[in-house]
Amino acid sequence: MKPINQTQISFSSNSVNEGYARAAVAAFLSQLDPTVADLSDVRTAVSEAVTNAIVHGYRDRLGTVYISVKIYEDGHAQVRVRDKGCGIPDVKQAMEPLFTTGGEERAGLGFAVMQSFCDSVRVSSTVGKGTSVTLIKRFTPKC
Repeated sequence: MKPINQTQISFSSNSVNEGYARAAVAAFLSQLDPTVADLSDVRTAVSEAVTNAIVHGYRDRLGTVYISVKIYEDGHAQVRVRDKGCGIPDVKQAMEPLFTTGGEERAGLGFAVMQSFCDSVRVSSTVGKGTSVTLIKRFTPKC
């Protein structure tokens, strides 16, 4: 299925840019006239994906976070958050609730949160090359 609209952004992996990413994706998806709850869900999932790229993907160095957003005719959206960081050695393990490589200050719930707010979450990663998180959200039409 071909998207009816799409956008791409990229930004430095500074933690202050997480809010920008969340707002930019929400602004683009506003053309779907989403419910407040649906838009909040996407904002939260994007926030988690971007935070993972910044904190885990790039760890102690700066890099670039890439986001692409596609809207489809049937009203669903695909948001892909990608980094070219260190990658995830075991994606299945990383997606387990409470698993973290971020130390005691991290809860290990990022992927679980994304899954709870989206219809689908796919993660692909290559050690040394980076990670791509694809979020799919079907928007509830307003009555």
